[in-house]
Formats: sequence, C-alpha cells, structure tokens
Amino acid sequence: MDILLPYRLYFSDDKDLIRTLKNILGFYPNNLSVYKLAFSHKSVASSTVNGMQLSNERLEFLGDAVLGAIVADLLFRRFPFRDEGFLTEMRSRIVSRDHLKNLALKIGLDKYIKNNAGTGMYRSMYGDAFEALVGAIYLDKGYPHTEKFIVDRIIKHHVDLNEIEQSDSNFKSRIINWAQREKKALLFETVDEGIGGKLIKVRLLIDEQEVATGADFVKKKAEQIAAGKACELLNIKNEG
Repeated sequence: MDILLPYRLYFSDDKDLIRTLKNILGFYPNNLSVYKLAFSHKSVASSTVNGMQLSNERLEFLGDAVLGAIVADLLFRRFPFRDEGFLTEMRSRIVSRDHLKNLALKIGLDKYIKNNAGTGMYRSMYGDAFEALVGAIYLDKGYPHTEKFIVDRIIKHHVDLNEIEQSDSNFKSRIINWAQREKKALLFETVDEGIGGKLIKVRLLIDEQEVATGADFVKKKAEQIAAGKACELLNIKNEG
C-alpha cells in the first residue's frame, strides 16, 4: 500500500469527496474518477467521442453482479441448512430496488449523486447509485475490498437478516402484476403433486415458456419459490 496516498489525495482539488468516500467506504480511493462516475446519473450524462454517454449505468450493471455474488456467498455460509428457494428469496429481498434505495439513503449517497431528474422521475436512482458504487469499488480495489465493504460496513450495520427472513415478500403477486403490465400469459403448473411425502414441484410459464421452478411440501410456498426465482431472473424489483 502506498502510505503517502492519503496525504497526496488531501492536497487534491477533490479532498472533500475523498474525505467523504473514506468515511463511507472505510478506505482511501485510488481511482477517484470511477467513483465520480458512480455518482453521475444518466440525466446528467455527457457523451464521448464515439457518442457513448458517460453515466453510472455500466457501473450499475457490474455492481449488480458483484453484489449478487457477495450476498449469495454470505447467505450460503450463514444458512447452511436452508434450501435454494430460501436462499434465492433472501437474496432477492436484500438486493431489491427498494432495499438498496434505503441503504443508499442510510449511508448518505443521496447527497452526492449528480442529477437533473425531477421529483419522482427516477424512482430507482438511489438504488442504482448504490450498485454503481459497488461496481466502482470492485474496479478500484478488487473483490476482497468490495466484499469487506458489503459485509462489514453494510450488512453488519444496516441489514437485519433475521428481520428480512421473517418479513413477508409476496413474489407471486409481484410476478402476476408484472405479467399484467407487460401483457404476458403467466401460468403456475404443478409438475409433481408430492404424493407419498414427496415435495410438490411447480414450474412457472411465461408465454408458454418455462422460466423457473419451485419445490416445497406446500404448493403455495412452491409457487412463491418459483416466482422469487423468476423475479430475480427478470430483474422485477419491488417498487411498492
């Protein structure tokens, strides 16, 4: 580690941003430009020579994938005896747009996002910025630093896993509402009735194509598991 880095950074014109990032992240940034981009909403995007707009959308894409992997690993280790359906549902709740928005507000990202968006125009702006920040950390410091930030500074201080586990999240209603909005034909089809103490298995079809499956001893729960997987696959967030 460059021990002179904090001192050099504090002499820069961006020392206030550097100080803010140090407080939020727990470490000094190396590549400040990637964090500036993470805070740049598409409503203030500038164009490059080839016409590509510079905003936090690409970082959001990257951060979404990295965040999902870190949360999946955490849940896999935290709940060693829970099945795939439970882990999928828990991950979906943690990385839901509404939950990420709340996390962004808790750590104060709303104060630093540059945007020209009117009130209510971009409901996912804060959650998107949170994912973009995760992408920025990953590019700047790599996976271990990103994982440490998520686990030690976010999950431990701002996420109650027990509360999330016990909360009610109706994925079936969410996917049904989405299908109605998008004019999609949706069907929950029972594959195995679960006779003789076996798991009831269902599959979720959208426009006659299988999207996800679920299994449980209770049919409604099996449908919820399938719906949860479909919501994650299709990136259907809880905006309510």
